[in-house]
Amino acid sequence: MLIADNIARVRANIAAAAKEAGRDPGDILLVGASKMNGAEACREAIAAGIDALGENRVQEMTAKLAENAYEGAPLHFIGHLQRNKVRQVVGRVSLIQSVGSLELLEEIEKAAARLELTQDVLLEVNIGEEAAKSGFAPRDLFAGAEAALERSHIRVLGLMTIPPADAEREENLGYFQKVRTLFVDINEKLFHNELQYLSMGMSGDYEDAVRLGATMVRVGSAIFGSRHYT
Repeated sequence: MLIADNIARVRANIAAAAKEAGRDPGDILLVGASKMNGAEACREAIAAGIDALGENRVQEMTAKLAENAYEGAPLHFIGHLQRNKVRQVVGRVSLIQSVGSLELLEEIEKAAARLELTQDVLLEVNIGEEAAKSGFAPRDLFAGAEAALERSHIRVLGLMTIPPADAEREENLGYFQKVRTLFVDINEKLFHNELQYLSMGMSGDYEDAVRLGATMVRVGSAIFGSRHYT
């Protein structure tokens, strides 16, 4: 099936889920997670009206930037970002969604200061408190947000989360609700209710995420087809 058809189907599902929750579907941004898909697939998604594209891997992103793969849509970095690769990302993407440590905040601040720009970010919440996953534990999120606010070359636009991969649906719903609660709380107490994005939900659960308040979803295989790992 064509990427354009897949995008249309995902948008229809988003609209239905939003209406169930009494929300405006136009308030939800669709990010195409284009990992392991080439420049041509990115161009197809852009032509079909995708709101943004998101990359997980710096090397792949850099290669596709050289091919002008993202021309016509904002580019987000949505994967785990190693501190030694921050310079390759800052200033080249409109949004870094996966900022989950004080050390990473500091590296982004340094890189953005060198370029004399402000880098937009989301703070990643490790809602399942998984040892192998990056992100701020819920109890550390306020401290992370306060640290971000102290940095003059970083602007926080919201939160991002990825629930544990093995969570059952009911658990997943609970995780989404907890992050939504954190978002509302931190937005009111630290950001004057100016945060824009709650990024949660992927191909298998984006409809539930929309019902529970997501304003941005990151959809890969439901748009681009199954990934073939080698």
